[in-house]
Amino acid sequence: MENAAAAGRFAPTALMLGNVVTGCSVLAPAGMLPELASGLDISIRTAGLLITFGAITLCIGSPLTAWLTSRIERRTLLTATLAVLALGNIASALAPDYTSLLVIRLVMLAVGALYTPQAAGTAALIVPAEKRGSTIAYVFLGWSLAAAVGLPLITFIASRYGWRAAYAEVGVLGCLSFVLLALRLPAGLKGTPVDLKTWADVGRSRIIVLLLAITMLQMSGQFVVFTFMGPLLKTLTDAGPDAIGLVFGLYGLCGFLGVAIATRIVDTWGPYKTSVLFTSLLLTGVAGWALTSGNFAAMAAAVAIWGLGFASTNSMQQVRLVTAAPALAPATVSLNTSVLYIGQAVGSAIGGALFGRELPHASGFVAAGFVAVALAIVVLTRPRAAVQV
Repeated sequence: MENAAAAGRFAPTALMLGNVVTGCSVLAPAGMLPELASGLDISIRTAGLLITFGAITLCIGSPLTAWLTSRIERRTLLTATLAVLALGNIASALAPDYTSLLVIRLVMLAVGALYTPQAAGTAALIVPAEKRGSTIAYVFLGWSLAAAVGLPLITFIASRYGWRAAYAEVGVLGCLSFVLLALRLPAGLKGTPVDLKTWADVGRSRIIVLLLAITMLQMSGQFVVFTFMGPLLKTLTDAGPDAIGLVFGLYGLCGFLGVAIATRIVDTWGPYKTSVLFTSLLLTGVAGWALTSGNFAAMAAAVAIWGLGFASTNSMQQVRLVTAAPALAPATVSLNTSVLYIGQAVGSAIGGALFGRELPHASGFVAAGFVAVALAIVVLTRPRAAVQV
């Protein structure tokens, strides 16, 4: 009985570490675009399509897999998903060419689309209602750690030992996370089944539709720059691999700090006020990148401010969706993840087009425009009832 209680107590941490693996799997190409381009004899823009096509797969796969797997016991579902991510990254390390790498990535992410929304929904099942917001935010710390530690490490390893070694690193991490989740997540957890009526109810909710629009705009803006952050820093400031890795680390470290602060204040402030704060920080950072373009120190400082908002804003989106309609949470959380990946696809495609046309300075201003519209919609969703969402 004591062992079972201990397992349940550490379950949120196990779920969070699974998000580290998921985040690294999704973001990995961004940390090694030059190495992928030179190693596979392709352009940097073509290497960036690994992110664009991967995001398209994720945005389709997230709601589809939520519907197809909603009746499966959560520990079985989540551990199987981590196993696929681990094996997919190991297979990526062995890919003979770009086409093979792209196919492996798309298959891996089609299944990996399950993890983040299902982890958030599972977190809501294992804690009391009053702890739900902070626990979901904690689980999303995994994405911050992926950016704070995983992405700089990927950049470091790829620049010294090649992109294959970087993929192998993520694969090993996936194997470890799989074991931890299997040991710590309680068995027998099942969420509310998702059916066609659930999707219809989601579509009729004005607040949910607006919240989903916020997520898409926030992510579109960020990925205009983030997908090509390394090459952009090289082009604009002549930064080397170590300096680029430092900026990625700063981004992720501040993301970790932002989510930690959001986790602390959300239960007191409410998710709306917390969302306004961190979306404002996000806009300040992205606008700062655009306005200081060419100055490495100033751009790094802007990335730090941007980092405070990047993961915390998405965590607040998840919390607001769960709070707005708890019964619809399995569908809304998966849809939020889906539109997040739509945003990644849109942003990385626009960023690739701008990079390919040698317009690096324009990227920041386009990114800031997307985030400014997102903040405006956040303000429009100010709750009028006593309960904040």
